[in-house]
Amino acid sequence: MPDGPASGTLDEPQVQAMFDRIAGVYDRMNSVMTAGLHHRWRARAADLAQVRPGDDVLDVATGTGDLAIELARRVGERGSVVGSDFSEGMLDLARVKDPRITWEQANALDLPYGSGRFAAVTVGFGARNFSDLDAGLREMTRVTRPGGHVVVLEITTPTRPPLSTFYRAWFDRVVPLIGRVAGDSDAYTYLPNSVKRFPGPHELAQRLAAAGLDEVRYLLTAGGIIAIHAGRKPPEA
Repeated sequence: MPDGPASGTLDEPQVQAMFDRIAGVYDRMNSVMTAGLHHRWRARAADLAQVRPGDDVLDVATGTGDLAIELARRVGERGSVVGSDFSEGMLDLARVKDPRITWEQANALDLPYGSGRFAAVTVGFGARNFSDLDAGLREMTRVTRPGGHVVVLEITTPTRPPLSTFYRAWFDRVVPLIGRVAGDSDAYTYLPNSVKRFPGPHELAQRLAAAGLDEVRYLLTAGGIIAIHAGRKPPEA
């Protein structure tokens, strides 16, 4: 299948342009599509990052910054959070939400940070947009300090009915329709199809281990629609 919204595959400049284009409706669409539960899922991801007051943390593909802001609450004034994204349109909105966080344009496949800089590195609903997933996971691991944690929060595909039936109807029919009403049907056709091509929870856990993490585990929530993976960079790494 050729690249395009219907395949769930776009090249990097296309993805960047798409997020710049939908930045203004992104938060509202997230709330509509998840009934506001995405904030709860981000809080759970922040729990698994195991950060403490004073830690330095990076949120990759931060979008409009909600996970970075949740992490900032955990590290407090003595800590620091960097939110990076390759979409300046998304970062502009993040900067308005919390100017205390460092918001930086950066490509997740080539992070401009030293090895072992951060106590934890997270990504929320962004890993499936990496043009090279394994390269992105390796970069996240590289900039994590030994003993620190990498966390991936992502949508996954439930396999058991009746939720799997509802999920297919919602993502294949309703989400693109909502996107059309919001003014960008291509972006919200790409979304469900990008989820379909993304690795399932077990395979993603294996790929996190291959990126250099140990103690990799994951939990499923929202009936199996949301997967949160966490792994530790070995202390001796």
